[in-house]
Amino acid sequence: MATLKVVLEEIKQDLIRKSQIREDTQGEIRKITSLSKRAILLIHQKKHDETEKMLKNATEKIVKLQSLAKQYPDIIYCGMFSEALQEYAEANIFFTLIKKGKFVTPEEINVPAIEYTLGLSDAIGEYRRLSLDALRDGDVEKGEEYLKLMDEIFIELLALDEAYMLVPGLRRKTDVARKIIEITRGDITQEVRRKTLEDYLKHFKITKKE
Repeated sequence: MATLKVVLEEIKQDLIRKSQIREDTQGEIRKITSLSKRAILLIHQKKHDETEKMLKNATEKIVKLQSLAKQYPDIIYCGMFSEALQEYAEANIFFTLIKKGKFVTPEEINVPAIEYTLGLSDAIGEYRRLSLDALRDGDVEKGEEYLKLMDEIFIELLALDEAYMLVPGLRRKTDVARKIIEITRGDITQEVRRKTLEDYLKHFKITKKE
């Protein structure tokens, strides 16, 4: 029969071990978030090979943590890991849309449905950046194409119906997305009007010379 001293010593060692695991896993989780954010920046820079390397690195870390979670679910499945998975999902969704023109599924990137959905909503902000880049390049049609995709994602998220309320934080994210879309629509409308006026003035000058 174990004495109280032995029992407490075992508890102590278990707590120390869990504390070390928590510290190690939090470091890995931060790396996943960082890799995913850097991958998104690389997508905007059109550096696809480097993006793939970043996402592959993040994937390997996620697989290890998910394996460890079978033994220590209370340590792994915390707020930090959920946020890292959202960032990872956003990067994968964005990259697959840019590279293949299709939506990657939660199963394909091994991300839970909730984190996938929240990552999808965040991807709308990345398309605003693409839209603004297109407008700066004078490509209004491309900007409108990106806006159309933003609208599609937003509408489909709202169409989740009762499941919409089962995704914590989705309402806040879609409220932000709505504002982003409205601002982007305004930017495109303003650019269309400016271009129309510019074309009219050019035509007027040519007509006047003739």
